[in-house]
Amino acid sequence: MSTKVKSPENLPNKPGVYIMRDKDENIIYIGKAKNLIKRVQSYFRKNLDRPKTKILMDHFNSLEYIVTNSEKEALILEANLIKKHKPTYNIRLKDDKRYPYVKITNEEFPRLLITRNITKNGSFYGPFTDVGSVKKTVKFLKSLFKVRTCRNMDGPCLNSQIDLCYAPCNGSITKEEYNEIMEKIDLFFQGKYSVIVKNLKKEMMEAAEEQNYEKAAVLRDQIQSIEDIMDKQFVELGDDDLDQDIIAISEDKENFIIVVMAIRNGKIVGKDDFLMNGTEYDSNEEVTYAFIQQYYGYNRHVPKQIIINQGIGEVSLLEEWLTDLRGNKVYIKVPEKGIKLRLVNMAQKNAEIIRHQKKKLENSLIELKKYLKLEKLPRVIEGYDISNISGKLAVGSKVSFLDAKPNKKKYRHFRIDTPGPNDFEMMKELLTKRFERIDKDSEPDLIVIDGGKGQLGMACQVLKENNLEHIPIIGLAKEFEEIYIPNTSRPIIIPKDNKALHLLQQVRDESHRFAVTYHRKLRSKKISESSLDNVPGIGQNRKRNLLKELGSIDKVKEATVDQLANVKSMNRKVAENVYNYYHE
Repeated sequence: MSTKVKSPENLPNKPGVYIMRDKDENIIYIGKAKNLIKRVQSYFRKNLDRPKTKILMDHFNSLEYIVTNSEKEALILEANLIKKHKPTYNIRLKDDKRYPYVKITNEEFPRLLITRNITKNGSFYGPFTDVGSVKKTVKFLKSLFKVRTCRNMDGPCLNSQIDLCYAPCNGSITKEEYNEIMEKIDLFFQGKYSVIVKNLKKEMMEAAEEQNYEKAAVLRDQIQSIEDIMDKQFVELGDDDLDQDIIAISEDKENFIIVVMAIRNGKIVGKDDFLMNGTEYDSNEEVTYAFIQQYYGYNRHVPKQIIINQGIGEVSLLEEWLTDLRGNKVYIKVPEKGIKLRLVNMAQKNAEIIRHQKKKLENSLIELKKYLKLEKLPRVIEGYDISNISGKLAVGSKVSFLDAKPNKKKYRHFRIDTPGPNDFEMMKELLTKRFERIDKDSEPDLIVIDGGKGQLGMACQVLKENNLEHIPIIGLAKEFEEIYIPNTSRPIIIPKDNKALHLLQQVRDESHRFAVTYHRKLRSKKISESSLDNVPGIGQNRKRNLLKELGSIDKVKEATVDQLANVKSMNRKVAENVYNYYHE
């Protein structure tokens, strides 16, 4: 519970967190202090030496504080409050990615799941930045150790029949034996691959001595599989004891990019990058400190060592807090030589490359703003397209780009009911479904329609009907890459080698790809649902060939026995079955 005060003189002489608000009661800054009154009084001096502090105090209106038992508690509370309120003048870790975790369920015979939500039940590993990789890993571990995947243990399933599960539901494995398997999986996610292999080899030798050759063969294959994935997935550094995060920063006047390389048991197992906000008046040291404070508050693994590319203040406080999180001593170091220095330099180069890439993306937005004469930078761009064949199974797509990169969690599919072919009316239905209930916070900065003046005119009509004419909209015609804007007959021509045109093309092509993919899925589903399923001798392959070569179910009904028999994979007997089914 926070306490409001009118003057810094009323603050206690204790550790805690102070919260500054503006005249509208918005939180503009959150800070921690070993001594609240001494720290906050420094903001009220006549001569403020830092530009950031001067700007902050120009907007300051009121103050409140929360007392903590120690400076370490204040550090933790400050990080949590910054994450929750995102104050304007704090350095903030921009981490809007919801990374997946691997969960071992808290059941008698646990399961292995992928989730994005942390709950009280079960054990969690992660977060993992590479979604594809973690899916492959979980699939690999399920097949390797044959753990159950069914939600309800209601009898032996197909997996047990094809030797992908030990079938604990059938009593084929004891609870103790199953728990030993889960311990191996736990070691795997801790990065202790050599320990798993060592234990498996010991079990294999024991099985061989007992002449249980079937079990020994299974263990041999498990060892080989783990060694293969270790060779493919990780970069060896030659020191099995290394448990480190390498953190490096690259900055210019507008962006601070931080790269984290994770090293577990002497192997580079992953790399990720982060953007820091609210850093305009802050030093590299302050940004690095804020990053460590906020990054390890996200339920992440805390390594034994954190290697950074420059010194920071209050290292001992951070080390004390991280040590509590890990359970044993954590060190923060700046290397001077050797492999640690080489790793920091590697991370630094990665950070610089990523910063330059982000700069290029930002430049494409600036170019686009200039060519289209937009009032603000089009950070959120939405692209729309229609896909159908002669008006059948029409679908629409919406794709979204954030800061010139696909934002796939905002992609949407739409079923289109308008009879066709009528691209204009279909586009009208698509945009109506999207914009008839839109709120102001979800409005895009730019809309891109796949098409020319006709599609654009219909789109403008929908925006007008929904009082959204203020949203910029363009039509991108594919043949000559001409850009049409409302109320102008002549198109805008952007040079073919310009980054702005490349971005628009990417949005247009992605909306087309997304629509076509959905249309194919529905078409495939439609093909699979057919009266042909009732004909003896017709399976998925023959049904697909009939519909593909003859064009439709109506054409199949009209075909002669000879025409049916000439279709790929058909024979005369099955052709007669089809003919008789539709003519008797």
